[in-house]
Amino acid sequence: MTKFEEIRPYHDSEVNDALKQFTDHPMIKALLIFAFPEKTKEKINEIVANCHSIEDFQSKVIYYAVRNIIDKSSEGFSTSGFEKLEPNTPYLFISNHRDIILDTSLLNYILINHNLTTTASAIGDNLVKKPFLLALSKLNRNFLIRRKLSPREMLKSSKNVSEYIQKLLQEENRSVWIAQREGRTKDGDDKTQQGVLKMLALANTEKELLDYFKKLKIVTVSISYEFDPTDVLKMPELMAKHNDEEYIKTSNEDFNSILKGAIGQKKRIHVALGRVLDEELNAIKAKKYPVNKQIQLLTELIDEHIYKEYKLWPSNYVAYDLLNGSDGFKSKYTEREKRQFERRIERRVKTGNKIALENFLAMYANPVKNSMNLGK
Repeated sequence: MTKFEEIRPYHDSEVNDALKQFTDHPMIKALLIFAFPEKTKEKINEIVANCHSIEDFQSKVIYYAVRNIIDKSSEGFSTSGFEKLEPNTPYLFISNHRDIILDTSLLNYILINHNLTTTASAIGDNLVKKPFLLALSKLNRNFLIRRKLSPREMLKSSKNVSEYIQKLLQEENRSVWIAQREGRTKDGDDKTQQGVLKMLALANTEKELLDYFKKLKIVTVSISYEFDPTDVLKMPELMAKHNDEEYIKTSNEDFNSILKGAIGQKKRIHVALGRVLDEELNAIKAKKYPVNKQIQLLTELIDEHIYKEYKLWPSNYVAYDLLNGSDGFKSKYTEREKRQFERRIERRVKTGNKIALENFLAMYANPVKNSMNLGK
């Protein structure tokens, strides 16, 4: 047993046995058929049998599943900023988070296309309670973030995760993806939680904290979907929050979100990278602020880069104008695009429910508001 045994993905030596164990699971079968719709069962089995590492599984199976998701559920897929990355260099990707599985899958799809190393990616253990989902996550090089622990256990677990991330980046030359906050952003208002950076800091071995963060090579990731296929699934939690009520998830809610996120229509998708946060960290360090202030400023810096690179779609501008009863952004969308978004609202929000409508519109409008507040 190593100190990371409970959270690590599969070792390459475990991949083939795990695939043999779960290949006949109905959901894994469905994934394989989706990835290879034109191949025979025998040919698919041959591909799976030849997967002897996580890299094999990602490049020979998951890559094609993601490509088909893009082809079947989007009207365009674009990227920016990936030319800034250097081969054989590990980065800490800190990302906004909209979709449980697809966010990281799209990033790794792009990295493979650019002949860059794929990431190890953080995932909450609450999302992979089903054995086949846990196996699938470990096959995709996910490592677990443990939830629902006592404060003392949480501190111990956070330190363990922090040290594992350090090991991946600095010893295994492996890039890491982590969300800017615990859980997905439900209301479209992407905000980095200071707790994420404090967790990362627990493995600091440098005299100056910002020197440690510089070594991690932080790169922001901004993922934007023109239509969020899970928008309607996020509404109950947003309404509970608005009414100051405790929100309790249904037993299959996360699994339904994973499926809807994969196959639901998204229109266009854009994934953008910022540059490595380096000069900015030097500037913060030069001010000689206390550690808590440094973390606060780094949090704001990450938000700024995510907002700056975030691709705003007609749906965002339409939502902002509808929410504010204005037409300030009417040059950003056509009448057809406005009608299309209004039909989406009609199908998802009960007529006359003003609070639900405002929450739904804010989900799409908040990225515009954040972009407008840049530099303030």
